[in-house]
Amino acid sequence: MNDIITWLLQDILTPVQNAATYVVGIANYWLWGDQTTYGILIFLLVIAGSWFSWRLKFIQILDFKHMFSLMRKSTKSDDAGISSFQALCTSLSARVGTGNLAGVAVAISLGGAGAIFWMWVIALLGMATGYAESVLGQVYKIKDSRGQFRGGPAYYIQQGIQNKAFAWLFALCLFFGYGFVFSAVQANTIADALNNTYELDTIHSGLGIVVLAALIVVGGLRAIARFAEYVVPFMGLTYVTVALVITIINIQLLPGVLYDIITSAFGLQEAGAGALAAAIKNGIQRGLYSNEAGSGSVPHAAAAASPEPNHPASQGYVQMLGVFIDTMVLCTCTAFIILLGTQTGIGEMEGIRLTQTAMEAHLGGVGGDFVAAAICLFAFTSVVANYAYGESNLHMFKLDNKFGRGFYTTGYLLMILWGSVASLPMVWAMADMALGMMTLVNIIAIFILTPTIVAVTNDYREKRKLNKKITFAQDDCLIQGELEEKEIWQSKT
Repeated sequence: MNDIITWLLQDILTPVQNAATYVVGIANYWLWGDQTTYGILIFLLVIAGSWFSWRLKFIQILDFKHMFSLMRKSTKSDDAGISSFQALCTSLSARVGTGNLAGVAVAISLGGAGAIFWMWVIALLGMATGYAESVLGQVYKIKDSRGQFRGGPAYYIQQGIQNKAFAWLFALCLFFGYGFVFSAVQANTIADALNNTYELDTIHSGLGIVVLAALIVVGGLRAIARFAEYVVPFMGLTYVTVALVITIINIQLLPGVLYDIITSAFGLQEAGAGALAAAIKNGIQRGLYSNEAGSGSVPHAAAAASPEPNHPASQGYVQMLGVFIDTMVLCTCTAFIILLGTQTGIGEMEGIRLTQTAMEAHLGGVGGDFVAAAICLFAFTSVVANYAYGESNLHMFKLDNKFGRGFYTTGYLLMILWGSVASLPMVWAMADMALGMMTLVNIIAIFILTPTIVAVTNDYREKRKLNKKITFAQDDCLIQGELEEKEIWQSKT
């Protein structure tokens, strides 16, 4: 028996694992690149942001004020959908994760202060992409077996482009990434932070995460939205307040920090050419990782909403605001905390260590505790929101029933427990590949569906310009493909 097991491990499983590692590595190299090269997604997402900025007439700039004005009536919901505010908080709970703490630090350690400028640039472009995909999420949404709205790229690919295989490819990548692996990685981050700071055993942390997550996700998307509605504003405001206090205390250093960001961004310091390339690559890549614009994740939260006003474009504006909050506000807070607190040794530290060292320089020993608490809260909200994204695609596989949800929930919770104690480099690589495939499929889809995005946006703008009541019906403009549930957007007159 031992000989058989040894044979299976050495002659069968090991070659398969090595082959899988090679394939995943090659895929990630072409999708994302490495420390010295650009992957195709970097170019594709920059092109997408520029394309939709142009086709939507720079909506993120010209309608910037209107984006905020929609939040005044964003708390209304109904039996079919969550409120726009809940959809925003749900998407933010997935966006705002360890990337806002560790990802910014990685960008600065590898690309210098100038990486922050390019992170701002990609966020500005990404706002248009985030708007576009969220509009599509609303247009092509359906109702699940419980009469609640569901949608996302798999739905607008199947209905708008009418390509079921393409839709299934996206849904499978999302299930693997957001449904299982990303939550395991976030759980590992929480367990590791608690172990390093308080020497808490990782298995105990994992069990605690499983119990807390189960109590929330068992209620489905509405329970997750209610959780996000309260936790995300508290989490964000607390972090921004601490960053503002630190900035005010060190206000005399701020002009120098801003000067450093700008000069580094354009390679105007020593080693200019190499620094310029590093700043652009790391700023863009980490910005994309953080705000998720174009990856196809956020449309799931957008589609679940009953927007006010009841028009797909209104939810596009709301989710465009999410990109702004994530990168332009929260990532900028982390950048200022690091650059105002760590004057030397940036190149010698990376990731969360850099953020923690900077926070301790500002707040003393309590800074480390604050970063540990922030990591846990940021990561846990991502764990919970990831479940919602996976659940939204059960309908695609005819698993939108008690058995399907039970099977999915069990696998999700087991992955959290496993992730809290596992070593995850290979899983991280596979998750990156899944996210890369999702993004590639989604960007191609929204490019194809550009006429629908533009038509819906023009319809909204025209009604707003004429001071008409802003509502939407499928006959108001040309929509590509065929809606699965036409009654959702039927005219009420």
